[in-house]
Amino acid sequence: MSQPILTTSNGAPVDNNLNSMTAGNPGPVLLQDFHLIDKLAHFDRERIPERVVHAKGAGAHGYFEVTNPDLPKWCRAKLFNKVGKRTPIFTRFSTVGGEKGSSDTDRDPRGFAVKFYTEEGNWDMVGNNTPVFFIRDPSKFPDFIHTQKRNPQTNLKDANMVWDFQGLTPESTHQFTVLFSDRGTPYGYRHMDGFSSHTLKFVNQQGKQYWVKFHYKCEAGIKNLSVEEAAALSASDPDFATRDLFETIAKGGEPAWKVYIQLMEYDDAFKYRFNIFDVTKVIPHKDYPLIPIGRMVLNRNPENYFAEVEQAAFSPSHMVPGIEPSLDRMLQGRLFSYPDTHRHRLGVNYQQIPINCPYAVKGGVKNYQRDGFMAVNGNGGKGINYHPNSFGGPDVVPEAAAAKFEVRGIAGRQAPNHPNDDFVQPGDLYRLMDEGAKSRLVANIVGHMKNVTVRDIQLRAISNFYRADKDYGTRIAKGLGIDVNDVVKFTTRSNL
Repeated sequence: MSQPILTTSNGAPVDNNLNSMTAGNPGPVLLQDFHLIDKLAHFDRERIPERVVHAKGAGAHGYFEVTNPDLPKWCRAKLFNKVGKRTPIFTRFSTVGGEKGSSDTDRDPRGFAVKFYTEEGNWDMVGNNTPVFFIRDPSKFPDFIHTQKRNPQTNLKDANMVWDFQGLTPESTHQFTVLFSDRGTPYGYRHMDGFSSHTLKFVNQQGKQYWVKFHYKCEAGIKNLSVEEAAALSASDPDFATRDLFETIAKGGEPAWKVYIQLMEYDDAFKYRFNIFDVTKVIPHKDYPLIPIGRMVLNRNPENYFAEVEQAAFSPSHMVPGIEPSLDRMLQGRLFSYPDTHRHRLGVNYQQIPINCPYAVKGGVKNYQRDGFMAVNGNGGKGINYHPNSFGGPDVVPEAAAAKFEVRGIAGRQAPNHPNDDFVQPGDLYRLMDEGAKSRLVANIVGHMKNVTVRDIQLRAISNFYRADKDYGTRIAKGLGIDVNDVVKFTTRSNL
């Protein structure tokens, strides 16, 4: 029986479902890639009205304070322009794969999103509690999330789906190693770090460009739940993390994080040993040490959960002058996908909702957007609704232009042009762990993978861990009662 042909929604055959169209390699993703846009736009509208991902979360208000006087040398964003400057923020933490009623203690990455209400507009730092992600191309994102949700026939979580995707997507090995480590079940939101995960760009007043990654280190210290503790809390208090954050602040506590960056000269990225635009990779601290830049403090609970936490809309495309996107393909996809899903979930005027409103901008938002569902801010009043005009309407500010960068190469669907090093960093991470952490990691993977009913899916997934580190894969195989020689044979066959 011949395999059916994958098509777009209008029936055209798809030539490549793993790589987005880019302008050059590396290069930004092309808007003309209908298959990518169609996949993301359809995916963004799959659930009503709950968030497709990050459905369950908790949030709090606070501030970010600058502590490093060198920041203006690297970035012209006004929120960074002097030591001691405080910018109001709203932070939302969340689980990723579960529905709104799921448990806070499930093994899952945690969303870590911070909205900075700056005088130049809102900047959203939208990250996770992990420094890497499962995939590096946005074409794979809807497929990946489907594996974390429910089987379309049984409506049950399905280990076959999870590990089938992992085995067929070697780049996910790093994130799966993080996810099934101790940090996959953090003790609430106060005891976990946060990361931009993506590489972003800083631009200073002179137009010099740098690559940057953000790290938020919790002052309360890393604390994780054991498998047994997570299971017990899931049964007795599934809202544990939400309760812990709210009650801590209500009692006068102030959860806080020290904020750091890794900074890289612009040209260095293109000759560095790892692809810094691949979100499945980290930049080792020994090469680019953490630089402290500030402190994030949460000190006020929401007055109304729905109005503030549920309606909060974060997007990595919400940037301010001096902070810009990088060539990271996943980031490029998120620049479109996040505001698109907000327009679907909250309406086209979602930034008029008070929690999303850029209220720190002097004179407020001034543009020519009008009408649409829930236009509640006066809708521009009697002001003219087109540009350019002769009636004194708001005009452009050329100084706010993004930094120019060169784009060249062949436009088409193409795999990233870096070495096949998907197993180097997960192997390094495994070897950094002490014996106890290794044993728990293996036990967590075995405990989940034992539910897989297709042996080849198990072998393929174990093969990825084996290629990262032979001891790592061997121990998983033994835990599942699989002969490691079968894993070796499968690995050899897969490498042919």
